[in-house]
Amino acid sequence: MQEESVKRSAPVLHSDPEILGGTPVFVGTRVPVQSLFDYLRGGETLDEFLHQFPSVQREQAVAALELARDALVTGARPA
Repeated sequence: MQEESVKRSAPVLHSDPEILGGTPVFVGTRVPVQSLFDYLRGGETLDEFLHQFPSVQREQAVAALELARDALVTGARPA
């Protein structure tokens, strides 16, 4: 799966105190990852988000959503 290779081969998210005070952003951009979740929560589509933030690649956005999903699924499993 292509998204899997994106997650493993290249970082998707980055946090640097010099960029937006350390707010996690998509690698190579100044777009906060939180913006993606805000757009989706507000009823916007992934395509609308990508249109508003053209510096974010579709693969990055999909990989960020998969990372969030994986964290939730892993955290919800009983120990």
